[in-house]
This record gives sequence, C-alpha cells and structure tokens, in this order.
Amino acid sequence: MTVSVLGSKKWSGKFFTGDWVAASNTQEVMEPATGNVLSSVAMATTDDVYLACQRAKVAQKEWVKIPPREKSAIFHKAAMFMQDNFDELALYVARETGGAIPKGEHEIREAIIILQLAANMTLEPTGLTLPSVPERMSYATRKPIGVVGVISPFNFPMILSIRSIAPALATGNAVVTKPDPQTPVTGAFILALAFEAAGLPKNLFQVFPGAVEAGEAICTAPEIGMVAFTGSTAAGRKVGEVCGRNLKKVSLELGGKNSLIILEDADLDIAASNIAWGAYSHQGQICMAAGRILVQASIADALTAKVVEKAKHLSVGDPVSGQVALGPLINQRQLEKVHSIVQDSIAAGAKLEVGGTYDKLFYMPTVLSNVKPGMRSFNEEVFGPVVNIVTFDKDEEAVAMANDTEYGLAGAVISNNYARAERIASQLHVGLLHINDQTVNDECINPFGGTGASGNGSAVCGPASWDLYTHWQWTTVKNTATPYPF
Repeated sequence: MTVSVLGSKKWSGKFFTGDWVAASNTQEVMEPATGNVLSSVAMATTDDVYLACQRAKVAQKEWVKIPPREKSAIFHKAAMFMQDNFDELALYVARETGGAIPKGEHEIREAIIILQLAANMTLEPTGLTLPSVPERMSYATRKPIGVVGVISPFNFPMILSIRSIAPALATGNAVVTKPDPQTPVTGAFILALAFEAAGLPKNLFQVFPGAVEAGEAICTAPEIGMVAFTGSTAAGRKVGEVCGRNLKKVSLELGGKNSLIILEDADLDIAASNIAWGAYSHQGQICMAAGRILVQASIADALTAKVVEKAKHLSVGDPVSGQVALGPLINQRQLEKVHSIVQDSIAAGAKLEVGGTYDKLFYMPTVLSNVKPGMRSFNEEVFGPVVNIVTFDKDEEAVAMANDTEYGLAGAVISNNYARAERIASQLHVGLLHINDQTVNDECINPFGGTGASGNGSAVCGPASWDLYTHWQWTTVKNTATPYPF
C-alpha cells in the first residue's frame, strides 16, 4: 500500500486516536530550512490528554487478549508500510527536522527495524519458573504496566519516539504520545499512518502534540503508569519531579556533554574525521554529540588545523537539496543560545579558529580552541555545530576533564594503543562508551541511557525494553490449601 504523505496531510489540525479527530487549537509547523509552512498541528489541552488516557485504558484491556501472532502481524504490516513509502517518508523527515536526506533515510530505516523487533517481542517468553517447596508451583510473569506515556523531542523525533512506542505496545501496553509540535509528523503521525494501515485497534496508540500543559497531563493522568521522556535535562528534571509525586515509573534520556579523547599516537586525519562527524552531524543537535574534544597537547596544533580545514569545506544550506553537509538549527531560540555560548567563550579566552557566524537559522561550522574549564563551551551542552578543543598533557588530566561534568551520557577514546585507550575509557562515568570511534553511536538493539544529568540510570532499547514497559507478577499454585500453625 502506498500513500502520498506530502499530499494527504491527514494529520493537519487533528489528533490521532485510531481515527483522525479535529482539534480546537492548532499552530503552524515550519520547515526550518526555508521558513515555509509545512502543515498545521493540533495542540492538546490537559483535558484532551486526560480523555485520551481514559480511552487508552479501556483499549489496553482488550489488547492483552489478542493472540501473540496477530499482534506480531500488525507490527510487520506497519514496518512494510514504512518500507513501501520509504523515499517519501524519508524526504518529509528531512524537511520537517531540517536534516539531510540521509538523516531522514536513517530515521525511517531504524523505525522499520524497531517495528520488526517489536513484532518479535510479542512472540518471546514472558516469564520463568522459580524454585519452590514440594507440591507448589512458583513462577514469575511479566505484566504490562497498562498505559505508557511517551514524550519525544525535535532532533531525531522518529527514532526517539518509536523506540519507546513500539516495545511498549509489543509488551501489552497502550500508548499516549506527545511529540514535539515542531516535528509532529516525524515524531508520531507517520507512525500513526503506519499503524492505521496495519489495523492496530483504535485508541491503543494515540497522538496528542502540545506544549508544556500537555506534557504535564501525561505525567499526572492517573491511567498512565509509566512515562518515557527524551529531551533536555531541564525539562527532564520537571518530568521526573511530577512523575515522582504521582508515583509513576519514569525513564529519562536527557542531554550530554560528551568527551572525545584523542591521544598523541592517533592518526590525525582519521581523528579529524571522527571529530567532524561527532560534532557536526545534524548540526550538532544530538545528545551524543562530541561536545568536548580533549586533545593531547603535543598534537593539538596539527589536529586543530585539520579540523579547521574540514569545517571550512563543509557546505551549509537547505539539506534537502542534497548539495550541503549541514542544515539549519531547529529554531531562532536555539540559534541564539548557540551563538551566545560561542561569544561568551571567546570573551572568556577561547580562540575562534573558524565559523562563529550565521545566516537565518544556518550556523556555520565552528571551531574553538584554547577552551578551558569554566567557559560556557566547556560546561554547557551547545546543541549546535561547534567543536570545542581542550588540551591535556597526561592521561589523568584527560580523565579528570572528561568527568568534570554533571552529565554522563557518552564518551570515546581514539588511540593506536588499545590497552592505554581502554584504561582511560574504563574510568569515564558514562552510559555509552566507544574505543577508537566518536561519540555519535547508536543501534536500536543496544541499551541506550546515561547517568547523572543525562538520565536516571534507565536505558531504552535492546534488553532494556522488557524491564521498562512491564512489571513482575509472582504467582504460586498448590493443588489444595494447607493449614498453617496459627
């Protein structure tokens, strides 16, 4: 089955409940690269979300009765929908997120795999038999939480939504999701189209874009037992606080200030390539972006020169054209934040090697050298295309600077001496660790999560999915009741 995603705009001004429901409040969705209006998006109120959660609770009770093979077939059909419409969906993702077409293709490709993995989850064992006394059976079974709320961000909205939505549904839950209203189609409505085509029961998956009040409603609705949030650390703290007050299980995947450590024996050309990819991919708007480049002092000048040359040759413009490497930042507020960090760091003593300018939402690839602890570019997550070069002499200094942050998401070390690299890497306080690679690494089969201000120690995807979206129920069975001493 094929569909013209760009032409139909079934989601325009509507929520998805299994049906397309008109909303009273809407706002325009802009294409970051051109400033053109892509569509309008429904904006949910607290009452809209609360009603959705009530419907979801009812739908979930029927969902758990559906045989596993029937559930599995739904996910396979949704994956096939994505595959059949691959090129058009990837183009829309690129346009709505301000990313290059390969970035859009990556999101759709991963979504297909995640749906296929969810199809397999429905057929996996859901419990285990436990040791017990004679003539008593004891076993533990994984049970769905009930209704799961998903709140996702603007940068990789397809992947960062579906990685929670699909396994939550596969483990027997209903899902109410609030995508970022800047990227609602990528974040949820494409998936709604896929599930609609696949025959997912109504009210089981519902899409309600909105602002802060809609997100807070997901965290307070009594029907929701668990919230999966991906976004900024500041917003994550608020989500965690509200969920804690309401005794909800919560998964927080937040920001990062990730260090890429380059040792003196590294190949400089390869190191420069890793730096550029880790810092400039999707304009640096990735939680795993290489936010600090810790370079051994003896190679710092030579390596900086190579990174500067790469920055000068990375073209910037409308990424959908296929002729540029970097697209726009998501909005004016984010651009102003990036520029403020760069300017304040220069004022504090950092050296601007290249970049530091912008046109509309397009920020030029930037390299700052002489970055020191205490500078904003050292301390803060930039979320823009900025390489921050920090030098060190001894390995112990690199470890100390890498760990000098409240974040704990990703870290990486590049060296031709594996034992030395591993010794440094093992001391980094991160959830994602890479040796002889850069920090922007993810696969939908690995447990993804960080510590500290990067998350609450939970992880999503891979072996973590069963733990997140279910709870254990312990059961014992005797043939007949037996007396007790009392």
